[in-house]
Amino acid sequence: MKIADVATFVVGNPPPGFGGRYFVFVKLTTDDGITGVGEAYTSPYEPHLVADQITHLAERLLVGTDPHHIESFWRRAYGRGFSMRPDASLMGVVSALEMACWDIVGKAADKPVYELLGGRVHEKLRSYTYLYPEPGDTADVYLDPATAARRAAEEVDRGFTAVKFDPAGPYTVFDGHQPSLDRIQLSVDMCAAIREAVGSRADLLFGTHGQFTSSGALRLARRLEPFDPLWFEEPVPPDNVPEMAKVAHQTTIPIATGERLCTKAEFARVLEAKAASILQLNLGRAGGILEGKKIASIAEAFGAQIAPHLYNGPITGAANIQLATCSPNFLILEGIRDWGGFHADVLTTPITWEDGYVIPPTAPGLGVELDEAVAAAHPYTGTGTHLVAADVPIDEADASRS
Repeated sequence: MKIADVATFVVGNPPPGFGGRYFVFVKLTTDDGITGVGEAYTSPYEPHLVADQITHLAERLLVGTDPHHIESFWRRAYGRGFSMRPDASLMGVVSALEMACWDIVGKAADKPVYELLGGRVHEKLRSYTYLYPEPGDTADVYLDPATAARRAAEEVDRGFTAVKFDPAGPYTVFDGHQPSLDRIQLSVDMCAAIREAVGSRADLLFGTHGQFTSSGALRLARRLEPFDPLWFEEPVPPDNVPEMAKVAHQTTIPIATGERLCTKAEFARVLEAKAASILQLNLGRAGGILEGKKIASIAEAFGAQIAPHLYNGPITGAANIQLATCSPNFLILEGIRDWGGFHADVLTTPITWEDGYVIPPTAPGLGVELDEAVAAAHPYTGTGTHLVAADVPIDEADASRS
C-alpha cells in the first residue's frame, strides 16, 4: 500500500460560525483506493496557504510511501529545513496529514484507531460546551450573568455536566496585562450566577486566553476560588511556563493549558514546571494522534489529565475522540454544543452525542467520513486567520469598554 494522491478542502463555516471562520481538511488516497481524512488547526497564515503547505509536504514526504510509517513521516517532517523544534505552523500541517494516515491505517486493519493505540478504555466520553448566544436573546450571553446562568441551566438540562465561559475581558498580541476591576467583578458575578443556576450538577470551566500577567491572574483567581471552578484556563501567555507555574502554585483552582502548544516537548515543559494539571491538546496542532498519545502518556506519569481542545472542525474532533477513548487519564472532551449543526452536516454520519457524552464510534479509522459535496458547497474565499487577537495594547483602566 502506498499513498497516491492528496486533496485539500478549505471550507467556510456558515452562521452562526461556532468553531471558527473555516476548516482546513485534507484527504489522502492510497493506490488501492483507501482514503483517509485529516484537519489542521490553522496557523498564522491564511487558510489557502495552509492548504498549499499541506499539499507541498504530502507530495514530498508522503506520496509514494506506506501510510503505516507514521513515526518516520513525523520525524522527517519535524526536522525538515533543519528545524527540529516545535513550530505551530508546521505542526498544523503535520497533524492533518498524520491523522489522515491513521484513518487509512485503521480502515486497512478494519479497526477504530483507538484499538490500535492500546484499545478502548472508556465506553463514553464526558463532554462540555461553551455558552453560546441563541436567537431571541435580549442580552449578551458573554457579558450578562443572568443570560449566561439561564443558558448554563439549559445546557445542563440537556445533559452537560460542565460548561465553559470566558468573561475576563479582551486579549491582545501585547499580553499579559492586568485585569480591569470591572472585568474582575463581571467574572465573579458570572461565576456566582452560573453556580447558583446549576448548583452541583455541573462543573464551571473558566476560560481565559493567556491575557494576564501572573499577578493579574492571581488577583482574578482568588476572587473565583469560592465558586470551585474545575479549571482556570491559560491564565498567562502560553509561552511563559515559569509564570504559569506561579499561578498554579498559588491558587486552589486547577490550571488547564495547551490549545496553542505543540509536540511533547512543549507539554513536557509545562508538566516539569507543574504549571498545569490539565492538558488541552488539540490534535490538529499538537502533532497528530501518535504525538497526542505520547503527550497523554507523559501526563499520566505526572498525574495530569487530558481534556482535548476543539475550536475547529469535526475531523479534529474525531481524532480527539480516538485519543480520549484509549487514554486512562482522559478528563473531558470539548465539543461545539452537541456536535450538531454544520459540524454534523459536513460529515456523512454525525458524531454520536447522548446526554452529555460522546459515544466512541466503532467504524474503522477515525470513524467519520467527510461529505465532500457539502464541503465543496461551502468554500471559504476570505483571507482571514482562524482566530484573531487585538493588535493594540489594552489600557487596563479602560478595558471594560473593549
